[in-house]
Amino acid sequence: MSSPRRRVIPEATIARLPIYQRCLLELEAGGRTKASSEQLAELAGVNGAKVRKDLSYFGTYGTRGVGYDVPHLLHEIRRELGMTHDWPCVIVGAGNLGTALAKFGGFTDRGFSVVAIMDVDESKVGQKVGALTIRHEDDLADVVAELDISIGIITTTAGAAQDVADQMVEVGIRSILNFAPATLDVPFGVLVRDVDVAIELQILAFHEERRVLSEAEIV
Repeated sequence: MSSPRRRVIPEATIARLPIYQRCLLELEAGGRTKASSEQLAELAGVNGAKVRKDLSYFGTYGTRGVGYDVPHLLHEIRRELGMTHDWPCVIVGAGNLGTALAKFGGFTDRGFSVVAIMDVDESKVGQKVGALTIRHEDDLADVVAELDISIGIITTTAGAAQDVADQMVEVGIRSILNFAPATLDVPFGVLVRDVDVAIELQILAFHEERRVLSEAEIV
């Protein structure tokens, strides 16, 4: 018998799950065991209807008049986000950003561990980055197999990013976090998330410019 089709979850809903998790952690740290959708919405910066709709994709977690059980909902969101087990990651690109990410300790308690950092620059190979030793990019296949790596993180220049993505796909990596300012061409079934700080700054600048013009019109 064929397995039932999984419900399609909107990308916007998936993107809000980590925000709900952060809010629930804040509530838990404050000793709260119950929270209404409105309280959670206020912390998350959305409305209560959106919270209820988002969570309805995954099950019925709230009780009318009582709200959500904070520890239980936190556990369920962590489970949906795949945080109940470890996801080993490899960073390719041992520049300032790559080494900073490799040293960052905030990934571990969220289910991710950077287990390798690599670079094509021979002068960097063998250097220590925290507890890791930089390995050559040519060893990517061996590293992925040895450490059972699930996620690849690209922190190279824009010009090198596509070649690195191709190598990652070739050795079996199907999830890539791309910090390089480049649009990657990957096969169907490979998920790429782009993090472009310059674009985010430009969006902020756009809103700042509109604010300045609006204030000038008022004056």
